[in-house]
Amino acid sequence: MSREDSHKEKRRAEEDTAAAEVVAADIAAAESAVEEQVKKLGTEKQDLTNTLVRLQADFDNYRKRVERERHQERHRGAETLVERLLPVLDAFDRAIAAHGGDADDEFRKGFELIRKQLADALAKQGLERIETEGKGFDPHVHHAIERVETNEQPDGAVLGELQAGYSYHGKVLRPAMVRVAANRSDEETAGVQE
Repeated sequence: MSREDSHKEKRRAEEDTAAAEVVAADIAAAESAVEEQVKKLGTEKQDLTNTLVRLQADFDNYRKRVERERHQERHRGAETLVERLLPVLDAFDRAIAAHGGDADDEFRKGFELIRKQLADALAKQGLERIETEGKGFDPHVHHAIERVETNEQPDGAVLGELQAGYSYHGKVLRPAMVRVAANRSDEETAGVQE
C-alpha cells in the first residue's frame, strides 16, 4: 500500500467518522425533539383529562341540582293543593259539629265519612294534624287567640283548640289556634280575695 492509498484511507476514515458524528448528532437532536414532543403531548393529555373530569363533575352536580329542584317544585305544588284543601276540612268539622238531632244522624255519618276519606287522602300525601290536647303552648305550632286566667292548669297549657293546625312533611302549614292558660300571680289572687 502506498502512502497515497494510506492517506486516502485515513481521509475516508476521518470523513466516515465525521459523517457518523453528524448522524449521531442528528439522531440525538431528533431523539431530544421526540422526547420534548412526548412531554408536551403528555402534559396536553393530562390537561385534557383534568378538564374532562371537571366537566363530568360539573354535569353530575347540575343533574343532581335539577333533580332536587324538580322534586322541590312537585313538593311545593302538592303543598299548595293541601293548603287550599284545609278550609274544606274545617267546613266538614263545622258541619259535623252543627248537627245534633236524630234526624240528622244519617247526614252526620255521611259528612264524617267524607271528611275521613279526605283527611286520609291528605295524610297519605304527608299532611299531619298538630296535636293540642294536653300539650303546652309552643309558638312554633300554636297561635294563641285567647289567654284564660286559671290556677287549675299549669301556666301555658293549651285549654282548647279553636281551629285545627296542620303540618306538611314537618313544615307548619297553619298553626293551631288555641286558648292558653294563664295562672294568676299570688298578688292578683290576694287582691281578688280582699
